[in-house]
Amino acid sequence: MKTIKYCCRNEKFGSKQIYKSLKHEYPDLKQKKKDCLGNCRHCKKECIAMIGKKKLLCAESPDHLYAQLKEIISASKAKSVTA
Repeated sequence: MKTIKYCCRNEKFGSKQIYKSLKHEYPDLKQKKKDCLGNCRHCKKECIAMIGKKKLLCAESPDHLYAQLKEIISASKAKSVTA
């Protein structure tokens, strides 16, 4: 699983809680908080996270983003088990 990055300026949409929840559930997961991810157009409107350097996830609520991230993490873990 690649690193999940969060924009510190996006915390008002709930990304801080997602970071904490995932850190608690998956302590070995790589997560980083960045001052800016360079996606201000999305960051101003909704909750965002970036996986790796290119894949941007956007959701209307932190719950939706959390669900998307959990799905990706589960798929990644399942893929690494079968490999």
